Amino acid sequence: MYIGFQHLHSYIAYIVLAVLLGVFFYTLINFINKKTFTESARKISLAGLIAAHIQLLIGLVLYFISPMGISNFSGEAMGDAMSRLYMLEHPLTMIIGIILITVGYSKAKNGKDDAGRYKKILIYYGLGIFLILLRIPWSVWP
Repeated sequence: MYIGFQHLHSYIAYIVLAVLLGVFFYTLINFINKKTFTESARKISLAGLIAAHIQLLIGLVLYFISPMGISNFSGEAMGDAMSRLYMLEHPLTMIIGIILITVGYSKAKNGKDDAGRYKKILIYYGLGIFLILLRIPWSVWP
């Protein structure tokens, strides 16, 4: 079960990154062209939010069943960079990134003017994507 979730989490990450980057660039183009914030723009940003949350759920399951997750949490593991990455840095940074994406979607959904709604998505999704890219374990990513 652990190996299955590990593969699922690793390979879905490509799709999630593609969706999030697609949302970001779609929003950027609409913002630059001063388009109105339509229902389709909201749904596209919702697709990024849903993809990120699905990846988070898979990651949380993996965190609790993995030998490098919560069961590895100790002072000794904090001294090893790779152990620290898997048990603390990666999950915490991903959660913060997904919180930012969630806040950005909520603020854009409830916004008043079109430019402000696009700006909120650009800022919050951009920061979320930055944090996600920052803590992906690139050295072992398939």
